[in-house]
Amino acid sequence: MDEKPRLLDQVREQIRLKHYSIRTERVYCEWVKRFIRFHHYQHPEVMGAAEVEAFLSDLAVRKNVSASTQNQALAALLFLYKQVLKLDLPWLGEVVRAKKPSRLPVVLSIGEVQQTLAHLEGDVWLAANLLYGSGMRLMEVIRLRVKDIDFIRLEMVVRDGKGMKDRVTVLPRCLIEPLKQHLAVVKARHVAELNAGRGDVYLPFALERKYAKGPWEWAWQYVFPASGLSVDPRSGKTRRHHMDEKRLQRAFKVAIKRAGIVKLATPHTLRHSFATHLLESGQDIRTVQELLGHADVKTTQIYTHVLNRGGLAVLSPLDRA
Repeated sequence: MDEKPRLLDQVREQIRLKHYSIRTERVYCEWVKRFIRFHHYQHPEVMGAAEVEAFLSDLAVRKNVSASTQNQALAALLFLYKQVLKLDLPWLGEVVRAKKPSRLPVVLSIGEVQQTLAHLEGDVWLAANLLYGSGMRLMEVIRLRVKDIDFIRLEMVVRDGKGMKDRVTVLPRCLIEPLKQHLAVVKARHVAELNAGRGDVYLPFALERKYAKGPWEWAWQYVFPASGLSVDPRSGKTRRHHMDEKRLQRAFKVAIKRAGIVKLATPHTLRHSFATHLLESGQDIRTVQELLGHADVKTTQIYTHVLNRGGLAVLSPLDRA
């Protein structure tokens, strides 16, 4: 029993060395604990492909988890063996990843987007508008910093997006004034906190050492700060973090219901809608790929299947009658 906390500490250390998010740290540690518990607390060093396969099979058969969840568990275990235990994995090729079902994204029409946004207000309204207007992912909007908005060039910089890549996306003209008004309120609260001896914010990686005064500077503040202070689980410091994404998710769910829309839409649906509507308007697919931050254009091409084009542009024989 003494070895389990030490092993998890090693997992956390390697995750932080590779600058993975706190979410990844929590998820990977939970999967490692579940794996060890499933095999009656055997140490992972004495286990291999057979035990990993048995664990993954149990998730799929008895727990009935999705393919993405099963693959997440596998990723955590491979991280444990390769990065933490530093073990050679001759059996790695034997572990079969679950095949994800090929599904088309849920997309809202322009009218449905407008109806949904009309049922939101305040900072969640602004955040949802940025999701649709820029094509950013949910956490990319939530983690947006003041310095990454350029009102002159009408663009926003997404820092450390998926795959730890930066990219530039569009800032909608119609959001300039609402965003400036929102930032004025945020800045006033930030100034008040500075006067009270607080006002610092989390900086990623080694930036806090590089920019000693950075955590207190306006440029590094979150565009969508949390309503209250919280304790940073890694540093133990009490700070104002960014908005909880669940707040936007809950508000969006209510807005969809009030708008009378029966599609299974989430805030991420606004990103799908952004891409689809751009392609519908004739925008070049390569440009859409860059805005979305897709490494491969094949990922962006899924939105062409949602359009009423190509083979799907046929006229139904019933409409000819």
